[in-house]
Amino acid sequence: MLHYSKNAIQNLSKVPRLNLINSCTGYKSANLIATKTSNGISNVAVFSSITHLGSDPAMLGFILRPTTVPRNTYKNIRDLGYFTVNHITESMIIDAHHTSANYDESISEFNQTNLEEEFYEGIETPFVKGSPVQILCKYLNEYEIKENGTIHIIASIEELFVKENLIQKENWLRLDLENVVSINGLDAYCVPTVVDRFEYARPNIPTKSML
Repeated sequence: MLHYSKNAIQNLSKVPRLNLINSCTGYKSANLIATKTSNGISNVAVFSSITHLGSDPAMLGFILRPTTVPRNTYKNIRDLGYFTVNHITESMIIDAHHTSANYDESISEFNQTNLEEEFYEGIETPFVKGSPVQILCKYLNEYEIKENGTIHIIASIEELFVKENLIQKENWLRLDLENVVSINGLDAYCVPTVVDRFEYARPNIPTKSML
């Protein structure tokens, strides 16, 4: 095993350090967050930090990098209070990754890629067409992580749209049926497959497969 001490990590040049630390924690979720400006321009950007926070009430969170430079997604969420989370599939990865480019807020990433907006009746915030899991979220709160200046956004899940074939017993979503991807590090996209699924673990009872 190679060994990297804290000092060795800190002394790496910027890109090798970014790659090492962003990939050492394992696979991350791959999602497109879509928002709208107060002027009605749609914005969409790739995020790998979205996490489940609780199911009762249904909430999720994600991490925003420091706002020392303009963050269009953050501004739109604070201005209008809503955003959507859209799972990325294998066929979307080139366009999804391009949304990380630093476009001005007046330019919609939907117009710079093959990604398409999708709207549902009564909802003004855009979704990403073709995404098999689409979530409308409402901003609730934020917490500054003082150690590095990032922001943890907390949101409620207001509406959920799911492609029907993903829904398995007791509403478990089998994401690999639609080639939903994950992110390894900053820029590598992977297609996970289900290996097994297990019943609830209890002391002194053998683990039992559900598949």
